[in-house]
Amino acid sequence: MTEKRVNSMDANAREIAAAAAECFAKLGCSRILVAIAGAPGSGKSTLAEQAVQMLTAEHGLRAGLFPMDGYHYDDAVLEDMGRRPFKGAIDTFDAHGLRHMLMRLKANEDDVVAVPVFDRSIEIARAGGRLIAQSTEVIVCEGNYLLAQQPPWDRLKPIFDLAIFVDVDVETLRHRLQERWRGFGLAPQDITRKVEENDLPNGLFIMSNSAEPNLRVNNGA
Repeated sequence: MTEKRVNSMDANAREIAAAAAECFAKLGCSRILVAIAGAPGSGKSTLAEQAVQMLTAEHGLRAGLFPMDGYHYDDAVLEDMGRRPFKGAIDTFDAHGLRHMLMRLKANEDDVVAVPVFDRSIEIARAGGRLIAQSTEVIVCEGNYLLAQQPPWDRLKPIFDLAIFVDVDVETLRHRLQERWRGFGLAPQDITRKVEENDLPNGLFIMSNSAEPNLRVNNGA
């Protein structure tokens, strides 16, 4: 599949859904897995949600959403690791657990699979937060490090049938991240620390260290 660049949230979501539907038809299998990767604040979660809706409404496919954030280490674990202030960095996720879940979903041998879902309001992953039925034809997985090239993350991309990366310029990312934490009522100094010392460096790492996708979308507008 050739690389394309498109603009605007709705157009991006529609392009992603169309690419996933095309991939599903081309492979002729009962299920495909789609990766949507990008920096925090790139809009990948919203794009993934919209793409899942469009796959159902516009392409007649049974689609499900699987965010990788459910594989955050718990805060107590991060405290023991000395990494609590850097939650969201690549080493604060269970990469192996995520990989095994992706392989289980790809094999599609179970009538239903329960996946964890991260609850941002309490900063905790809820086990069994979402069910994915065996009849689901397209699973859209979204997350920061799905295309990361460093071990063991580099073992994820081959599992996906379609890989998508969401591009956003640095200043747009900074603004969106500031607004995100402002919405949670953080003090200005805490927002600055979270964005400049954690979120934005993670975003720059993702942009520089992700494998080439099948499709890029520009979501900076």
